[in-house]
Amino acid sequence: MRWGSIQQERALLELSNALSPLIGVEISYLKLPPEAARQFEPSQIGTIVGTLTDAVLASIASSKPVGLRKGPGILGSREGYPDFLHESGYRIELKGLFCDNPSVALKKPPTRREPSARLTQKVTLNNVAPDADALLILSYHLHPASEGGSLLTPVIRDLGIFPVIECVRARDFRLAEGGGRWFGNYQTPAILSKQGKAKLARGEPLDITSYGRKESEQKDFNEDTNFGKLKRIPYKPLQEFLARNGAHFAARGAYPAPWAISGYEGTESTDDD
Repeated sequence: MRWGSIQQERALLELSNALSPLIGVEISYLKLPPEAARQFEPSQIGTIVGTLTDAVLASIASSKPVGLRKGPGILGSREGYPDFLHESGYRIELKGLFCDNPSVALKKPPTRREPSARLTQKVTLNNVAPDADALLILSYHLHPASEGGSLLTPVIRDLGIFPVIECVRARDFRLAEGGGRWFGNYQTPAILSKQGKAKLARGEPLDITSYGRKESEQKDFNEDTNFGKLKRIPYKPLQEFLARNGAHFAARGAYPAPWAISGYEGTESTDDD
């Protein structure tokens, strides 16, 4: 039985408490020697572990009293929404957040990378159940395996629970705020191209009948290839979670009203391409 709408603080707290036994769990299906870990960038580790966690979390949960089971997906799709169902009645979409462990040496990228996880265009106002759907973010880092030896394994270090509907609204607000739009019935998110921005500055009408994938196609809109990245969702509780876990985050936003994270008001945070 649910603890009320997932948009309410009590429901978020109760669901977080129910899932808290996951904190400290090792994703022991992956073990790396330290010398191998040094060949990977953090974003590469994040992609590997994110895919692995999605596949094995149901098995991990079966050994913990957290009440999760794999979701049915949509039309049997392997990438269906939502990822999991909770025994209380909530539906859960899972995302992983890889965090740096200063004691573990990894290959350093030339520039700081955003977390690769994203709330993609498969999750829209068309298929979100506002009172039932939660976004579960598991943050993890590489840590020496508990069985001893020198092998490194991912360990869940923190979790965050957020209403999917608020994250979707904030994500779509940012798209519209920057001049972007959806094409089709929430099928493809698109941002203004260089040509579109120039036309807008000249006061010329934009072509909203089609979009491109590359600037060379000379369309007024191009598909947003960074759509839904966690750092680009201006929902304050989500950004506070990213900041707490040492991930790339946004220090301020405008949804549903202007906000800033205390202590970071002067932080400039730019988007990576």
